[in-house]
Amino acid sequence: MNEKVPQTSTEPLLDYFKKRGYLLNDLEIGMVKEKFRSRLYRKRQYVLQEGDVCTQFNFVVRGCLRTYNIDKKGNLHILQFGAENNWINDLGSFHGMKPSKLNIDAIEDTVVLQINLEDLISLYKQSPIFDRIFRVLIENGYIHLQERLLQNISSTAEERYEEFLNRYPHLINRISQVQIAAFLGVTPEFLSRLRNQRAKINKNT
Repeated sequence: MNEKVPQTSTEPLLDYFKKRGYLLNDLEIGMVKEKFRSRLYRKRQYVLQEGDVCTQFNFVVRGCLRTYNIDKKGNLHILQFGAENNWINDLGSFHGMKPSKLNIDAIEDTVVLQINLEDLISLYKQSPIFDRIFRVLIENGYIHLQERLLQNISSTAEERYEEFLNRYPHLINRISQVQIAAFLGVTPEFLSRLRNQRAKINKNT
């Protein structure tokens, strides 16, 4: 069962907005504190299961979540990791209120700040700054998705691994090699060979 955590933890989200140039007034800060709810997910606990409707937009305060699908052959495909200061949900299910084809669960004990669709629309209506924040957020997410798709069809496994190391250095020691392999679209054995080759190259340079 999900566990609530003290609502005082909206500060990381307010800091996130501030660092990106969104200066909220006192009224808007109050809206954030009112509409967002803190929740704790234990390691391996589901935030969303395939077949359910995604009802929350999640901002990760502490910990790490992953979005994934398991195909008919039982193979794991990880679409996204969401650690601190990242947003994660199934956007199509969230806005369309339709069953999700994805799963989201916690890799670590994870604290998130959540907002449902009704409250998010309420924020849009009450202050234009929230419409702008989430529009840019979704646009950037779409751009990143395009880049990842292009990388998957045009880059070698070695190049994808190097990009992963550059983009997610904070996750290297927090997630298993099996999960990194599922994110890159390679087998764990192939990833192990890549890591060994890279270690040899670094040792000789």
